[in-house]
Amino acid sequence: MTIQKPTIDQKMFDKHASHPLQSWAWGEFRTAMGVDLVRTPFGQLTFHDIPHTHAVIGYFPKGPLPTRRMLEALETIGKKKHAVFIQLEPDVPVQEKISIGNNHDLRASHRPLFTKYTFVLDLTKSEEELLSNMHQKTRYNIRVAKKHGVIVQEDNSPKAFLAYLALNKETTRRQGFYAHDETYHSTMWRIMHAANIARLFTATYHGHILAAWIVFCWKHTIYYPYGASSRNHREVMAPVLLLWEIARWGKRHGYTAFDLWGALGPHPNPKNPWYGFHRFKQGFSPDLLTSIGSFDLVQQPAMYRIYQVADSFRWFFLRIKAKK
Repeated sequence: MTIQKPTIDQKMFDKHASHPLQSWAWGEFRTAMGVDLVRTPFGQLTFHDIPHTHAVIGYFPKGPLPTRRMLEALETIGKKKHAVFIQLEPDVPVQEKISIGNNHDLRASHRPLFTKYTFVLDLTKSEEELLSNMHQKTRYNIRVAKKHGVIVQEDNSPKAFLAYLALNKETTRRQGFYAHDETYHSTMWRIMHAANIARLFTATYHGHILAAWIVFCWKHTIYYPYGASSRNHREVMAPVLLLWEIARWGKRHGYTAFDLWGALGPHPNPKNPWYGFHRFKQGFSPDLLTSIGSFDLVQQPAMYRIYQVADSFRWFFLRIKAKK
């Protein structure tokens, strides 16, 4: 597999990247995982093989607002890669409008990878304001965790990371979600932590790590992409204190926002499997932000329709496998 060599300066690339998934280090991680990465003046995207075909799918996460010039460049790259489509999920608020004319087949994605909603905690507010805005049950649970002596700290040691891996395995098995394997997490951690983007925080009770989160620190924002917890000692409310102490850490270090990495939207369905995570985050009274959404830049319409059907079957079987 040939990786296109970047001709873009790393410092300038990171300067224009608004999200950690557009950071140079994230691109290095994807390359280390054997993923075909292409860097452009607009950002970086990856290409993924469609099994049993010569075609691929492009993925461009958290990039800029699509423009005609950008889409023309992506179509040229996609044609060389034999891409069926390129999925774009811009890091752009819903207030922005895409204006590209009629020369590009840009459709709403059939399967977004990112929800268009996310919760963001405003760290410019004082601790007193943040606490007073919380749901009273969340404030109470913070006090419960402190009363039980739960200790939250940044711990980037190999021992702490091994604990994170163990908790992550336990969490995904318990929740029945399809998740990345240990190679993914270990490679991501090695590269993103070396770039001073990823940090690991733990919540410990009587010497046992009950919850561990990896956060990304990028520009003025903290992001919460990965977290895991134990079923043991749930009564001490370790994850609640963990989120709160990371927010306090962020304030002390000059970060102005804490992106909690996803939400179900303004009217969540209690039967949704992610509802518990949504409600947990909502207890801190963050702002609910809406992005412009997810789009597929279609280049092979007939193949695209076939792919949609095949992909639906694939995810059906993956969900069944994850629950076993």
